[in-house]
Amino acid sequence: MTERISSWLASSRGRALLRAESALLTEALDDCFGWDLLQLGAWGVGRELIAGGRTRRQTTICSPEAGKVLHPGAEVAARLSQLPIASDSVDAVLLPHTLEFEADPHALLREVDRVLTGEGKLLLLGFAPMSPWGLRAAATRSGFPPGLRRLLSPGRIRDWCRLLGYEIAETRRYLYETPWGEASDGPSMLRRGLFYPLPAGAYLIKARKRVHAIPPLRLRLRDRRQVLGGLAEPSSARRS
Repeated sequence: MTERISSWLASSRGRALLRAESALLTEALDDCFGWDLLQLGAWGVGRELIAGGRTRRQTTICSPEAGKVLHPGAEVAARLSQLPIASDSVDAVLLPHTLEFEADPHALLREVDRVLTGEGKLLLLGFAPMSPWGLRAAATRSGFPPGLRRLLSPGRIRDWCRLLGYEIAETRRYLYETPWGEASDGPSMLRRGLFYPLPAGAYLIKARKRVHAIPPLRLRLRDRRQVLGGLAEPSSARRS
C-alpha cells in the first residue's frame, strides 16, 4: 500500500467504507476461533477490521514500503508472499482487498494456504468489476482506490480457492452506493435499498481449508496371516 491509498482511506468515503467493512467482518469472524488471526495488508488503521475476532491474538502484517520500516496501520512488516510464520500455525487469515494490490496474487494465496491450519478460515474482501466501483477503477488511470492493480471477480476468487482445496462457506455482497458524490454512512453500505438498481460494489468471500484424511489401507480378512510369537501362522494349504 502507498501513501495515496492511506490518504484515500482517511477521507470521508474511505472512512465510511472501513466502518462498513469493520461491521461486516465482526459478524463474519464470529465463528473464527483458535489462537491466531492474521490480517495481511495495511487496509485501515491497526486492528480495526479484526477487532471483532474471537481468537486469542490478532496481528496485522504489511509489506515494507520504500523508505519506511513499518506502515502506520500494521504491527509487522514482511513480504506477504514469504511470511516469517511456521506452516499450519494460523487459525484464520483476512485479505482485505490485498489481492488487488499485490503483484503476484497466486503466490500470496499459496503462502496463506501454507500457514493456515487444517479447517482454518480464509476471508477475502474485493471490489466487484461489474459495478459502478469497478467501472470507475477501470476508467481511472491510477486505479480507484488509488494504486489498485487489478479487479478480481468473486467467481475467479472462488475458483482459485477451490483449486487449493477450500470449501466456500459464504459469499456476501455489499457497498450499494456509487463512488461519486457525497459519501454515505448509512445502511446502503451493507444492504441494497429499495431504489438502488445497480450491482453491489464489493464482496466478502469466506472459505474453509479442508483436510481430507486418507483411511489406512486395510487388507482383506482372507489375505491376512496372524502373527504368533513373531512368526506368521502357516496357511492351510501348507499344513501337512
